[in-house]
Amino acid sequence: MNTAEMPSHPKPDNFFETVHAFQRSAAMKAAIELDVFTAIADGATDATSIAQRCKAAERGIRILCDYLVILGFLKKNASEYTLTEESQFFLNRRSPAYIGSAVEFLISPRALEIFHTLTTSVRNGGLPLEHSPSLDPENEMWVTFARAMMPLMYPAARAMAEHLPLPAGRDARVLDIAASHGLWGISVAQRHPNAHIVALDWKNVVEVARENAAKAGLDGRHTTLPGDAFEIDFGGDYDAILLPNFIHHFDIPTNEKLLVKCARNLRPGGHVAIVDFVPNDDRVSPPTAAGFAMTMLAGTPAGDVYTFTEYEGMLKRSGFARVEARALAGMPQTLILGRKTA
Repeated sequence: MNTAEMPSHPKPDNFFETVHAFQRSAAMKAAIELDVFTAIADGATDATSIAQRCKAAERGIRILCDYLVILGFLKKNASEYTLTEESQFFLNRRSPAYIGSAVEFLISPRALEIFHTLTTSVRNGGLPLEHSPSLDPENEMWVTFARAMMPLMYPAARAMAEHLPLPAGRDARVLDIAASHGLWGISVAQRHPNAHIVALDWKNVVEVARENAAKAGLDGRHTTLPGDAFEIDFGGDYDAILLPNFIHHFDIPTNEKLLVKCARNLRPGGHVAIVDFVPNDDRVSPPTAAGFAMTMLAGTPAGDVYTFTEYEGMLKRSGFARVEARALAGMPQTLILGRKTA
C-alpha cells in the first residue's frame, strides 16, 4: 500500500495537553513570582545569569525557561533566552502594561478549588449557594480581585469610557456598580471632566476604589456607596450606570430585576453600559468569551455568559429601547449599551 493512501490514526495529543494544562498555569505563576521575565528584560539572558538574578537554582531556571519557550512566552537561540513581544509588553514588571499581578487572583487557591468539584457543579447545574464565594460580602477574595486585576482592566475601561455617551454642557452623574478597583468609573471621570462618579460595592471592596480615585486626583468627583446592588437605594437621577463584569454572575431573571432597578434610577435617555464576555449565538465562539461560561458554572450557582440576542431581550424587557454592541479593541469583552426609553 502506498504510504500516502494509509489511513491516518487519531492521536491523544489534545488529551495530554488538556490534562496537563495545570502545568502551564503553574509555570507562569512561578515565572512571575521569580521575576524571570523582568530579569531577562534587564539583560540576564542565559540560565546562569537568570538564576543569579532570580535567586534560584540554575537547573530549575533552565527547565522553566525551556518550558516557557515551548509555551511561546520566550524565544531561545543556542543557550540565550529573549522575551517575545507579548512578554515584553505584559510580563516585564517595568512595563506600564504589566499584568502579572493577575495571577494572585486567577491562580489563587480558591480559584483552583472550585474546579476540583466541577463534576458536582455539572451535575447540579452550578456551585451550591452555600459554597459560592462570589455572593459573600465579607469574602476577602474580592479585595484580592480589586488589587490584582486592575492592570488587566485598563484597556477595556479606557475603551468603554470613550464609547460612553454623556450629556455635554452640564454635570453628569454616573453610578459604577460592582466598582471593585474603581477603574471603570475613574476612566469615565478622566475622559469626561463633567462626570461625577458614585462607586458601589461591598464595604471592604469599595475602599480600594476610593484609594485609587484619590490617587487619580478625583476626590471632588468620586464618592463611594457601600452595599449590595440588589438591596441598596441607588439615589436616582443618573446619566449612566456602569455594569462591568457583573451580569455574568446571575441568571436572566435576576439580571432583569437589577436592570429594571437601573432603569428606574436613570434619567430619560440615560444609558446602562454592560462590559462582559459575549459569545456568538453558537455559544462556542469566540473561544475566550464562550469559554468563560465554564468559570461561571464552576464558581456560581446560576451564572453564565449571554449572547447579544439575550442581552437585547433582557434590556428591552427592563425598559431600555435602543441596544447596541461595541467591540473593545484588543480585549475579549464587549460593551453593550442600552438607552432608557425617554
